[in-house]
Amino acid sequence: MPYTVTPTAIPDVLLLEPKVFSDDRGYFFESYSARNFQEATGLQIEFVQDNHSVSRKGVLRGLHYQIQHPQGKLLRVTQGSVFDVAVDLRKSSPTFGRWVGVMLSAENRRQLWIPPGFAHGLLALSDTAEVLYKITDYWYPEHERTLLWNDPELGIAWPITGAPQLAVKDVEGKSFRETDVFA
Repeated sequence: MPYTVTPTAIPDVLLLEPKVFSDDRGYFFESYSARNFQEATGLQIEFVQDNHSVSRKGVLRGLHYQIQHPQGKLLRVTQGSVFDVAVDLRKSSPTFGRWVGVMLSAENRRQLWIPPGFAHGLLALSDTAEVLYKITDYWYPEHERTLLWNDPELGIAWPITGAPQLAVKDVEGKSFRETDVFA
């Protein structure tokens, strides 16, 4: 199996670790195969778009989601490192309102599967962090929502001292009590 799959504290959010073939020349690994992803996770997912973001150290992106056309995301870091967070916004879920955070880096080559129904955010920990992610639905700006990254009710333990660098929409995010959630 090209992946080791480990459920996180929120079982629907999965950590995938690829099998890496290394020698004195470097390394090789299969970063994605639809067939192998389905075998390893039991999920049949169709990805429609690949995104690539670059962030400087201290940049926090999120917590973003779409209330209609929710997006599942498979993320990996190709340069540097990030702290990646998923917040369960599915009201019918036993983990509703809980969050999980993992370190993803170019060195550990981990990938994170975040299913639809979650808000997602990341904090760049290295001087530069490049993140590639596959998504299951297209971006619809009219359906995009932002959950406040530092809502005390969520209590996300971002590994940062001082204030992160934020986009205006992230500064203006809604609290967990005010935000739109999924059924």
